Amino acid sequence: MPRAGLTPTIVVAEAARVADRVGLDRLTLAAVAQQLGVALPSLYKHVRGLDALQQQLAVRALGELTTALTDATVGRSGRAALHAMAAALREYARRHPGSYAATLRAPDPSDPAHVAAGERTVRMIYAVLAGYGLTDDQLVDATRMLRSALHGFVALEAAGGFGLPRDTDRSYELMVDALDGAFRSWPG
Repeated sequence: MPRAGLTPTIVVAEAARVADRVGLDRLTLAAVAQQLGVALPSLYKHVRGLDALQQQLAVRALGELTTALTDATVGRSGRAALHAMAAALREYARRHPGSYAATLRAPDPSDPAHVAAGERTVRMIYAVLAGYGLTDDQLVDATRMLRSALHGFVALEAAGGFGLPRDTDRSYELMVDALDGAFRSWPG
């Protein structure tokens, strides 16, 4: 019988806290069970295993990230929306490093919730990039470029990869400005 009050939602929320503290790559069912004060076998009543837990964490994290990006960009367009979205993504990655790492996982086509969460995130990014007049395949390419640039910066920063004596905030802003310029002059 499942522990009273323990639900899949509670298990995933605790997994997010553990992943944010120790890293997604170090997330274990045993660590989640310990934090919840239950025996490891009890978790299997709520999740099928570590991979399933990470997938559910990805769905949760994509929802949180999409909300943060949407809230940051409401009422903005073009450069202002791009900068707001970039700042929100960086802040989410800083505050929730394990959850952010889970958002990088490609949606599993057999999981409708994961696919829907990924599609909501992509639609949000498309909405910002559509403000540059980009359409169809251009949006796909621009989204890949944007995600690669932002994630690359965030990942290097989190790993302590920026040792040069220059303010990383300024470098991030300059990178987003360069992306803005690229999107404004996107080849037709």
